Amino acid sequence: MPATFNRIFRLLCVAGLCCGFGVPASAGEKAKRANHYVFVNRDRERIKDSIVLRTKAFAGFQIKYTWRELEPAKDRYDFNAIRDDYSFLALKGKRLFIQLQDSSFDDKIQNVPEYLIREPQFNGGADRQYQVDEEKDERPLPAGWVARRWEATVQARYHKLLLELGKEFDGRIEGINLPETAVDFGETGKLYPKGFTPELYRNGIMTNLAALKAAFPRSVTLQYANFMPGEWLPENDQNFLKSIFTRAKEIGVGLAGPDLLPNKPGQMKHSYPLIRGAAGIVPTGIAVQWGNYEHRDPRTGQQVTISELIAFAEEYLKVDYVFWSTQEPFFSGQLIPFLENRTE
Repeated sequence: MPATFNRIFRLLCVAGLCCGFGVPASAGEKAKRANHYVFVNRDRERIKDSIVLRTKAFAGFQIKYTWRELEPAKDRYDFNAIRDDYSFLALKGKRLFIQLQDSSFDDKIQNVPEYLIREPQFNGGADRQYQVDEEKDERPLPAGWVARRWEATVQARYHKLLLELGKEFDGRIEGINLPETAVDFGETGKLYPKGFTPELYRNGIMTNLAALKAAFPRSVTLQYANFMPGEWLPENDQNFLKSIFTRAKEIGVGLAGPDLLPNKPGQMKHSYPLIRGAAGIVPTGIAVQWGNYEHRDPRTGQQVTISELIAFAEEYLKVDYVFWSTQEPFFSGQLIPFLENRTE
């Protein structure tokens, strides 16, 4: 199936029907330019920034919406924020990319609906993540929450949300992405939530991939896939991350990563070569998160430049989408001028 999808994908791109993403350049060709989006997190008012709107190099905005806000009560959905953002951006000639968030990096923030936490059949709906000692999982510090993605009852509710979103927005928005696969439950098993195993978690991610594609057959779909619990490549390869990439390519779900950190060893052993390998088969992307602008390339010891970030994304990873955080002074002082100067 991957080979068949690849052939169809290439034919669509030649015909100009591939929704803004293309095939990476062959050897000797000029590297394909990515579609650049501004990630405003949940700061929705930032989409009205006149300077950003005037920057032609930005195709649109990536906005984070939480499961909790989109389903404030069981089977009651509130998509007004998405409708407003979509309508505003359409008037300005910009596209909307949704990031659907079911996890957090703050112990005080729960991004799943209250009913999941309250009703017993969902086993709490979400579980706490931890910052831990790398070897023994000692001295754990709370580090946010993540939905029980491996729990069948939670999956069913999540899939219904995806279907409701797809009914209204599929084919209208540019795309939708699910957050990163990495979770912080330690490695020894002492901090694993009830009913959790790395195998069940992998299966849960695959189940969500299929539901995402079923809900959004026309808009671009992306799974942020960076690390998986229970393995570390290449020393302890359990085929968890690789199988996610394989399955996504089989069903036509795109693949992306949450951090653009050129030549960082962990990413170079995990998601980066897999994203590069998926280029031209399915849509691919990379996010420039807060702090990425300050990354020091381990090969040189020097802080990366905007030019180097873009070159790594477009020439090495060959991604179709780059999502830029608005961290200053880098965003306004360096990124916007660079993109404006290279706009053809």
